[in-house]
Amino acid sequence: MTTSSDPLSELAEIRASIDNIDAALVHLLAERFKCTQRVGALKAKHDMPSADPAREAQQIARLRALSQEARLDPDFAEKFLAFIITEVIRHHEAIKQG
Repeated sequence: MTTSSDPLSELAEIRASIDNIDAALVHLLAERFKCTQRVGALKAKHDMPSADPAREAQQIARLRALSQEARLDPDFAEKFLAFIITEVIRHHEAIKQG
């Protein structure tokens, strides 16, 4: 990133970086949900429960540790993952319903 004496140019440059990161996040989330859809189909096929509290707890602990390493607020990361897990479980229930 280059610094400019023009704050509007610098702001535009920073925002362009944010836009690129947001695009990457969307693509990563889409890829993650492709995987969780496969999990949901497997669980439905074998009559397994949609939720897996032990796995969820492991993931939350793992994400909190990663967040601390990355200097990201672990509480924020946990809330973000909890939102994703809730959506995944909803998808799994929908798959199970047919």
